[in-house]
Formats: sequence, C-alpha cells, structure tokens
Amino acid sequence: MLSAEWTKLRTEPAALWLLPSFVVATVLTSLFAVASARCSRGGCGIDPAVLSLAGVQLGQALVVLLAVSTIGGEQSTGLLRTTFTAMPRRIVVLAAKTVLTGGLTLVVGTVAVLGCVAAGRAVLPGNGIAAPSLTDGPTLRAAGGSVLYLVLVGLLALGVAAVIRDAAASAGAVLALLYAVPMIASVINDPELQRTLRRFAPMTAGLAVQATTGLDHLPIGPWAGLAVLAAWAAAALLCGGLALQLREP
Repeated sequence: MLSAEWTKLRTEPAALWLLPSFVVATVLTSLFAVASARCSRGGCGIDPAVLSLAGVQLGQALVVLLAVSTIGGEQSTGLLRTTFTAMPRRIVVLAAKTVLTGGLTLVVGTVAVLGCVAAGRAVLPGNGIAAPSLTDGPTLRAAGGSVLYLVLVGLLALGVAAVIRDAAASAGAVLALLYAVPMIASVINDPELQRTLRRFAPMTAGLAVQATTGLDHLPIGPWAGLAVLAAWAAAALLCGGLALQLREP
C-alpha cells in the first residue's frame, strides 16, 4: 500500500513543485526576517531561534496543500473508489497516506529548518543579535520541534481532507484554523480569553516550541503546546478514518 501511495504521489504534478517550493519559501522567508532585524544593544529582547525559524509560519501553508492533495485529488476524480476496490481495508489506506505524508514532511521539513537556522547564523551576528546554534539545547529543541510541528500540521490537514472530501475546501478550512484564530485572538480585549485561545489554537500552541527566551510569559509551554497540536492532528485523523469507513468514496 505504501508503494502504491508513493507511486500516486510522485506522479501527482502538484507534489513535484510543492516540495521544493516549500523548502525555498520557508528558507527565503526566514532569510528576509533575519535580514530585517537590527539591534544595537544587548539583543533587544529578540529570540534568535524564533526569528530564524519565522519561515515555518509561511511554509506550513505549502505543507497543508501537499497533505490535502494526497487524498483530495483522488476524491474529486473518483480514483479513491478504485483504490478502495483494490484495498478494501480503508483504514490501511489512510494509514499508508499518513505514513507517507508524515515521512515526506519530516524529510523536507528537516532540510528547510536547517536552512532557516543557517540563515540566522549567517546574518544575525552582523545585525547585533546572537546567532542560533544547534549545539545549544533550547535552540536544538526549537529546531527539532519546528520539524515535528510541520509534520503534525500535515497530518492535521490529511485528516481534515478525509472528512471534507474536497482538496480546495479542506485546504481553506485548515488554513483558516491555523491563521484566522490567532488573528481573532489578537483583537479580543479580554486578556484571559485571548490567552485561552492562544493556548489551544493549533498554530499558536504548536509554535511555542520555537521559543528559547521568556518562557514564563508564554501562554503555554513549548512541549505542552506541541502536544496540543498533536491532539488536533490525532482528532482530525480519527474523524477522517471514521468518515472513510462510514460513507462511500
């Protein structure tokens, strides 16, 4: 099943440009972020890891598009019915898509995150900001956590696509969940409600793993925030599996 899913994905035109585009867009966004930062004294309260990994916030959108294409395209063309005829165990099909999506995102996410850290190391010292180093424990956690964040976003998108059955609608729903909720939280006047939304929204909770300074002021801790995103992804995949089992493709 994994071999079949890999064959379908690598012959999907969208995947051929989404993977390299994700790496390029993520690294270039981080490069722009670190090049724009300036500090003349004492670090200016800037977290170099968060700044260097800023491209993850844009790159995740391409991960979403890749994830929904692994199942949304088959659903829109009717190919999913053929897939289920060849492999009647639908949960196995979803599991294969999950492993493939997660594995690909892990590989390209690692490449992109390493590129972001390299951009920070190359540019930030010249701007008066300490360079992030993977030999530093918190920075290593931020980088590794960012890769896991991207994997979990991909799995969240895959689960949503299995439920909605339309690639465009699935991508729109996931992107709205990721980007719109933090925007709503930022305009709420109630500090407690604002903090609660940031603790449980998948993007703001998950990206807490990037922080290496000021952890006491975060709405949620780094690993706890990543666990929140993992819960979102698990719930989406569970709902997706149930949807595939209970209805016709």
